Amino acid sequence: MVDDFNNNTVTFIAKHDNFTTELDVIPGSMGEKQINIGKLQKHGYCMIDTGLTSTAFCKSKITYINGEKGTLLYRGFPIDQLVKQSTYLEVCYILLYGDIPSDKEHKIFCNIIAKNNTIHDKIKHMLYSFYDKSHPMVMIANAVNALGAFYSSLDISVKKNRNIIACQLIAKMPILAAICNQYLKNENFIYSRNDLSYAANFLNMLINKKYNSDDKVVLEKVMNKILILHADHEQNVSTSTVRMVGSSGANPFSCIAAGISALGGGAHGGANEACLHMLEMIDKVENIPKFIKRAKDKHDPFRLIGFGHRIYRNYDPRALVMRETCCEILQKVKVSDKLFNLFLIAMELEKIALHDQYFIERKLYPNIDFYSGLTLTAMGIPPVMFTVIFAVARTVGWIAHWKEMYDETEEGVKLIRPRQLYNGCKERNFFSHRSALL
Repeated sequence: MVDDFNNNTVTFIAKHDNFTTELDVIPGSMGEKQINIGKLQKHGYCMIDTGLTSTAFCKSKITYINGEKGTLLYRGFPIDQLVKQSTYLEVCYILLYGDIPSDKEHKIFCNIIAKNNTIHDKIKHMLYSFYDKSHPMVMIANAVNALGAFYSSLDISVKKNRNIIACQLIAKMPILAAICNQYLKNENFIYSRNDLSYAANFLNMLINKKYNSDDKVVLEKVMNKILILHADHEQNVSTSTVRMVGSSGANPFSCIAAGISALGGGAHGGANEACLHMLEMIDKVENIPKFIKRAKDKHDPFRLIGFGHRIYRNYDPRALVMRETCCEILQKVKVSDKLFNLFLIAMELEKIALHDQYFIERKLYPNIDFYSGLTLTAMGIPPVMFTVIFAVARTVGWIAHWKEMYDETEEGVKLIRPRQLYNGCKERNFFSHRSALL
């Protein structure tokens, strides 16, 4: 291709077909320029981009990432500012509606969430019917899907109804997560409390343990940060799944359930638990050089988990906040000697890796998963629930992207239908082929 960015076009040249055409270049408000290749198909061409690493399949105003600089913005607001100065519900409002709410708007929004933080007994009974060793991600995905049966009469083409669905999901996800946790631990259900903040209420339902007042303040603050850090992250596999399923006109609860299922994959949402197990495997600070050596050996299956990211080629800005948060909770809340030892291993491992030429050349910096498992463990949350916490936080991001598809499109949502490069057998005769085999 030959570019002519002054005229906002590039020239596509297929020499073997003697074919040339102009393709429009579409700039965003920030980031890379995108080439519109839509008209190539009628000329017999499609583009192949395995993993969609260089393909924008939608336009969005919600989240921006600059992987080279290590930047993450929610509606233009830097993530580090939001974590320090905002609450999760305020961030939810920002992601859903595009700007900071007024005091009145914020109060109304919080009241709507509070009024809807109940679960029908039939959903609760459904969760209690699961095998008692089920993974909670399977349980919560099915529960969210089942919620759709209670709101099937809502017409999603009506904007007001889309807002209702968004609030219902944000309100009910912590309750579903808590029920899964309590059922698997054989503990009694703890009801939601409207006198607590969203983060404090979630913690109260999730962890059936008495803390002193100082610890409660710290834990609430940490949970609020964790929820904000995981609220959205542009077009990752789960968000793209929500958009793809949503493009079919599917029930929005089914779309979110599909996102939860995608998040449950080990390559997406399960890295923090895997990172914790890796630190346990290393066991001692003195063992780190041995494991660093193993990580560099391409013939050794061992890999350092929690380093590197598909998008970031710099320090993940969420990881910086998570490291500070992990230090804060370990200083202020009493934890086991074993957990503190894992934290020391993590700190030393990060220090060594950041000064090792192997990691520097490959731009392998710590990501958010590196410290989040340690932080969640310090809060008293079992590893099997780590990805569920992630799902609760990410629900607003998923529903914001689903809502944006409808809010931004007057002519209706376009069905997402990717193409493929077929490399199978050419057409052949079934009867003659079968006869030759007899």
